[in-house]
Amino acid sequence: MLARIAAIVFVAVAITAAIIEMNREDVAGPAPSVPLQTRQVDLLREGQRLCQEMGEAAANDAECLAIWAETRDRFLGRSPAQSTPGPDGER
Repeated sequence: MLARIAAIVFVAVAITAAIIEMNREDVAGPAPSVPLQTRQVDLLREGQRLCQEMGEAAANDAECLAIWAETRDRFLGRSPAQSTPGPDGER
């Protein structure tokens, strides 16, 4: 008998809490002021995308070859002067 009364009280409390939560109005405070991040255009990345879209024809395009060389130099941490071949063809 005591368990039934406890179960009824528990269900009544749960229903009351649910009704109160559903009727509660959300009071929105001021929106947090987060500075908008400006998208910095990376010209190298845009060039890579254009060369990618060109497909196989990019292998013969001088601009794409230069973009790939710059990408390689940036990845390897070399300056463009280090990547130019010397007089005997070595780097």
